[in-house]
Amino acid sequence: MLLLKNGKILEDGRLVSRDLLIEGQKIVSIGSDLEADGAEVLDLAGKFVSPGFIDVHVHWREPGFEEKETIYHGSRAAARGGFTTVMPMPNLDPVPDTYAHLKPQLDLIARDSVIRAIPYGAITKGEAGQEEADFEALAPYVFAFSDDGRGVQDANQMYEAMKQARKLNKAIVAHCEDNSLIRGGCMHEGKRSRELGLPGIPSVCESVQIARDILLAESAGCHYHVCHVSTKESVRLVREAKKAGIRVTCEVCPHHLLSDDTMIPEDTGLWKMNPPLRSQTDREALLAALLDGTIDIIATDHAPHRMAEKECSMTKAAFGIVGSETAFSQLYTTFVKSGVFSLEFLIERMSSRVAEIFDLPYGKLEEGGLADLVVIDLKEKRIIDPETFLSKGKNTPYAGQEVYGIPVLTLSEGRIAYQDRTILGAK
Repeated sequence: MLLLKNGKILEDGRLVSRDLLIEGQKIVSIGSDLEADGAEVLDLAGKFVSPGFIDVHVHWREPGFEEKETIYHGSRAAARGGFTTVMPMPNLDPVPDTYAHLKPQLDLIARDSVIRAIPYGAITKGEAGQEEADFEALAPYVFAFSDDGRGVQDANQMYEAMKQARKLNKAIVAHCEDNSLIRGGCMHEGKRSRELGLPGIPSVCESVQIARDILLAESAGCHYHVCHVSTKESVRLVREAKKAGIRVTCEVCPHHLLSDDTMIPEDTGLWKMNPPLRSQTDREALLAALLDGTIDIIATDHAPHRMAEKECSMTKAAFGIVGSETAFSQLYTTFVKSGVFSLEFLIERMSSRVAEIFDLPYGKLEEGGLADLVVIDLKEKRIIDPETFLSKGKNTPYAGQEVYGIPVLTLSEGRIAYQDRTILGAK
């Protein structure tokens, strides 16, 4: 048993003092002045207790690309960031397009992950966009279907996949990118790309495929979820689709809320991500859409790479930025402390709302519920230092940034997945 004393939880938008008693995988009691013989006691000293975060978009790179990240390291990085459930993307080797190709990943997760991990199955074999993956064999073991990292270029291929996903009650989770409009780009096409002399990726590269897919999803009747929306046009399309009653949801990444292309100081691969940082107007549209509910959730798109692939020109660098360990702290510092949105709102978009739209039994702090939770010191201040990351990936442009709101304890199904003993030790 584990007894968490003197924590604070959100009740009706207010922080109230509560103890939590955990036995096995469950929260058995939430109340005041709880006692339990034989329990390990942790005095939280007024720190905030939240439902564990849920990230539907991470890249753990294993099997196939262990030099970038492993399930061992990726799960510990996620736990350090307060995540108790994550969904690893399928751009692996082998691509999980059959059960035989998925099985090695499932075995590695069972062996090495300290948190719950529910992998994706691929939409197409090898993510090549030509032939449908084995949906029926994969469905019992995967969260949803995605070819993340690549947009499905053939409309009929996507339409048939959506119909199959609908039959199996699974979502299609789409990386939206029309390959004919990439044009060798490495950052957003705009004033800043011209100043840096770099080839740009136009906004329409993303939004045109979202427009196609929304109409396909309406016809197929499936749950269609858009990865990492980045443009005002994409927001407009999703907003109108929701008004029309089409089952469309979407996510935004922390970096697209925090930064835009005007903030890129020089030509360095640390700022290269896909989709790229867009214009200031796009960033403002994303924030407005998150606030009004058009954008449903926040997902990190944690994408680790070797530093040799990032410490170079954008034209040569790999796309991607890590985010598991810093997402909450950066968002809390930038938006909650400044009053743009509430702590409750942020927790909903990183936890309970994610569970709601995907019908998951997580994202709640309640008696009898799973003990998936994170304890956060909202007053603790840190400087982002990639050298301290638990992820193998150190590729962030935010090194040196000062942040508040530091996760100090993460429990996944009642087990300690991460503990910062310098701040939170046992009595």
